[in-house]
This record gives sequence, C-alpha cells and structure tokens, in this order.
Amino acid sequence: MGKVITLFKLLPKKHQILLTVLVCATLIILVLPADDAQASKNANSQLSGSIDLQHLDKSKPSQHEMINQDNLKVPLAFRTPTPPNYDKNKAAVEGEADTIKPVSSIAVLTAEKVGQDDTEKFTVKSGDTLAALFKRADLSARDVYEITLLPKAKKHLLKIMPGQEIMISKNSDGEFTKLKFHLDPVSTLVIGKEDGDYTENIINKQIESRTKFASATINSNFWNAGVTAGLTPNQIMQLATIFGWDIDFALDLRKDDNFSIIFEEEFADGEFLRNGNILAAEFINQGDRYTAVRYTDGNYYSEEGRSMRKAFLRSPVDFKYVSSSFNPKRLHPVTGQVRAHRGVDYVAAVGTPIKAAGKGRVIKSAYNQYNGNYVFIKHNDTYTTKYLHLKKRKVKQGESVKQGEIIGTLGATGRVTGAHLHYEFIVNGTHRNPRTVKLPKSLPIANKEKATFLALSEQIMSKLQQNKLVQLASQ
Repeated sequence: MGKVITLFKLLPKKHQILLTVLVCATLIILVLPADDAQASKNANSQLSGSIDLQHLDKSKPSQHEMINQDNLKVPLAFRTPTPPNYDKNKAAVEGEADTIKPVSSIAVLTAEKVGQDDTEKFTVKSGDTLAALFKRADLSARDVYEITLLPKAKKHLLKIMPGQEIMISKNSDGEFTKLKFHLDPVSTLVIGKEDGDYTENIINKQIESRTKFASATINSNFWNAGVTAGLTPNQIMQLATIFGWDIDFALDLRKDDNFSIIFEEEFADGEFLRNGNILAAEFINQGDRYTAVRYTDGNYYSEEGRSMRKAFLRSPVDFKYVSSSFNPKRLHPVTGQVRAHRGVDYVAAVGTPIKAAGKGRVIKSAYNQYNGNYVFIKHNDTYTTKYLHLKKRKVKQGESVKQGEIIGTLGATGRVTGAHLHYEFIVNGTHRNPRTVKLPKSLPIANKEKATFLALSEQIMSKLQQNKLVQLASQ
C-alpha cells in the first residue's frame, strides 16, 4: 500500500487527478444495489429494441405479418381475437376449428360472387324440342319434366318455333334457376326454381299510349301521299276504309286533295311497340271536307255525330280502274249490238276479294254461261245488289251476310273479254248507277251519347287543327 502511495506521488499532477476520478467512480459502482443495476439493464434493452428491429422476438408473429388460412392470406390484424381462457384441446374435441377467420367484408364479397347466376340465350333451331334445347343448356331431364307440368309452360313452351329465343339461368353449381320466354313484345313467361320448387308467371310490360299527328297533300296518288306522311300500309288502308262510304278512292281523288290524322302510338316500357287506332281524321276531296272521330264504341262518326258507316259500300272491291261505266246505250264488246250496260265493271287482279256492299240475304249463288259465277243479295224491299263473273263463290243461297263480308273472288267467268267484276245496284226494281246513286243516310249517334261525343269531337278536332297550323307555319 505504501509503495502504491509513493508511486502515486511521483506521477504528474494531471495524472493524479484523473486516477482519483477513476477510483471514485469504481467505488460508486461497487456500492450501488443489484436491483437498480438490473432495472438499468432492462431499460437499456428496451431502448435498444426500439431502435434495432433485429432484436425482436421471432417466436411471435408481428401484426403486419401474413398467415395462410385455407389458401387465403389474411393480415394478422384481421384475426378474430381468441377468447379469454380459450382451451385449444377442448375446442378440438367439440369440433371448433382452430383457424383464423377473415373479416366480414371479405366474406360478403365471396358470397356475392358465388350467388350470381349465369344467363345464356338459346335460339330454337329447326326440329328443336324443349328437351333438345334443355340438353344443349346442360339441364337435367328432371327440369324438363317438372317444367312441362306447369300449365302456362305446357301451353307455350311445347309449341316453340325456330328463331324464337329462350333465356336460361343457372347457379354456380350448374343447376337451373330461371327461364324467360317472350310470348310477344309485351308479355314474358318466367319460370323459376327455388329450393326444388318450380313456379311460373307471365309478366306484362306497362303499355303507354301517345298521340301523333300526320298530314299530306296528294300529288300523284293516295298511296304515295300516305307513305310520304309516314303512315304504314295498314294505316293507309284504314284511312281509306273510314272514308270509303263517302269517297271513291279509285276515281274521286284529285291532285291537291289532302288529309290530316291523329293516331295512337303504343309504347312498352318507353320503347315503341306499334301504331294504334286512328282517333280523328279530316279529308279534303275536290273541295268537300269530310271528318271522322273515333268514339268509345269503336265506330267512327263525323264531327257532328253522323255515322261514317253507310248502309252500302260505294264500291265492293279494291280495284285498279273502271273498264266500263254505267251506260244504258252501250255497244256490247262481244256482240257489237247496242245493249244497256246496267252496272259498273271494276278491273283488278284475278282473285281479288269481293265484299258484300251491305247487310242482306243471298237470294242467288250460281253459274251460267253469260254471268259466269254470280251472287245476288237482297238487302231489303228496296235495295238489291248483283256481282257477276266471279272466279269463286264463297256464299250459298239463303245465307245471311254482313256488310264487307267476302262473298267471292274476282275472275273472268261467263261471257267476258277480261277479268273484272260486273256490279249492279237496283233500287225498287230499277237499275241505278252504283257510282252516283244516292245512298241511304247513316244513322246519327244515339241521343244519350251525343253530348259526350260532341265534347270529345270538339277537343280532338281542335287538336288536329292546331297541328295543321303548326305544320303550315313550319313550312
């Protein structure tokens, strides 16, 4: 100890101070309690761990690590928490899976994907049966059998035609779930299967009716004018039928005659479906104005309420032209002798339908060498009509006929030079010119309906005139 002190004194002053500090620090460390030292060690460990991630315990997965659950990698943060006091061995015995469950949002996405049905369109081929079509759709014979037991399906699906389409839906397991078959543009047959039960229903689209205006002036002929106005062939014929008792559309029309109509258009779920009825019409023929308004009974009346339907049609056939008019002093084309032509000859294609000019009873339906096939109709004690040179007769003697009913077809039988219809109109036993004879007046609308009709007529005809003015202003 004495030697140590002697050596200490021999050291330079600076070295003595440094050595004294080191000795004091050593004594302090040796004197401090062991617990404080351990606490200091732990603190140093925590500080080191927060800086160096390599010192983390690898035996416990991080919250950011991924684990595999049924080939579905799910972040550990999405694990279902393990309940307190969870006994893994007991859970295994009771059948609980020691697995990690995905969060609910992932489960919902999976369910939606699985629940979607696949729909495929099948077009009926020539010779197809429902069984053959279902076979192409990979459906079971059981489905075919059960569906054909349904009344509506039996009525419609067993009569499928080539070109028709059937929509078939199946679930993810390939099992039939739904069938759709369009019966027409409005109605659809829907067959469904759920929990083994088959149901059927016919769904009808909502039909909406709108009105449309059309107008045209005749430059060449009535048909072309109708096409120019955007009318369909059926609408053109309907317009001719409405005014057919007042206007002869083959002979009476002139250049600059014009017409205007308001008609219905039907839409199904907003899509155009078809044209409906003509609601109101106006026809200017050779300066004379004719009007027609459709009433709730389905008949047409003039705007004043006079029925458009007369007792007789002005002409009983849709003809091309008149080859011979009514003439009491005509030379006969075959004999060359003066012989009265007591009717009108209408030329048209062979086979053109011949209509009864009015309601009545067939008093003759026969054949002879002069008239060929002929039909006589007695309408009442005043009026009788005759139809000669028919190719075929479609009525028998004693039958009752309605106005417009087909009684035969146009031909060239008997003593004729060409195919035509010879038509006679007899009033009180005297032959009259069918084209100029004054026809019986039509009956007006019933008195109890007149006020309602006139209100409707005024409204719809005012709308027609307004549309005419708008169209005129736009030209």
